[in-house]
Amino acid sequence: MRPYLFALSLAAALAAGAAQAQPTTVVVRARALDAKFIGTHVGGAQVTLTDARTGKTLASGKIEGATGDTPKLMVQPAARNAPLADADTARFTAQLDITEPTLVRAVVRAPAGMEASSTLWVLPGRNIEGDGWVLSFPGLIVEPSAVVGADRKAMVHAKVALMCGCPIEPKGLWDAANYTVSAELTRKGAEPVRFPLAYAGTKSEFAAPTPTPLAPGAYRLRIIATDATTPNAGVADTDLVVK
Repeated sequence: MRPYLFALSLAAALAAGAAQAQPTTVVVRARALDAKFIGTHVGGAQVTLTDARTGKTLASGKIEGATGDTPKLMVQPAARNAPLADADTARFTAQLDITEPTLVRAVVRAPAGMEASSTLWVLPGRNIEGDGWVLSFPGLIVEPSAVVGADRKAMVHAKVALMCGCPIEPKGLWDAANYTVSAELTRKGAEPVRFPLAYAGTKSEFAAPTPTPLAPGAYRLRIIATDATTPNAGVADTDLVVK
């Protein structure tokens, strides 16, 4: 074959290969274990899609939107393959230009430092829509705080919620009676002070005073929350200074 004919053939082959790239839609969602979808209410979740074999980043963005239909997700019996998400349910939508089957890795970073990852074969032109690619997030969001009074006792508070921000309350869908919340105050050279927190009368709020006055110094406050019915748990630390 003459050189110029070979060059033309090669160019045509490359053009044909490039033409095979097809925009492929991939919808990614994050759902809290035993709860609803993670979305804007808790700050969303960051998504990165990469080629699992090469490490190349294919798309990135944020899951945003609503937590979903409560009756459909938490009350009605789930029928196999029945859609759970609606048009408003939180999601990240990526458009991937791929020319061949690609093993894609999704890494999703949610609130409270939680992360989940999964891999999935994505084929050119085979859109992943509807409920999409759903990653599950066990855990609880815990936000601790404390105020020291003149008597050197501290009133310790903790806001505890599901990863979707869904509230915990007595006799609610997430019953406060199923959750154990405790506090631990540690100070260098002293025995830890541990005590339980009780539901404080407001959704997701737990509180209790320290059992005794605290000696002056710098403390580390740790809140631990667990659910008796699922693996869900959360831990958060903050600093506390007693003068």
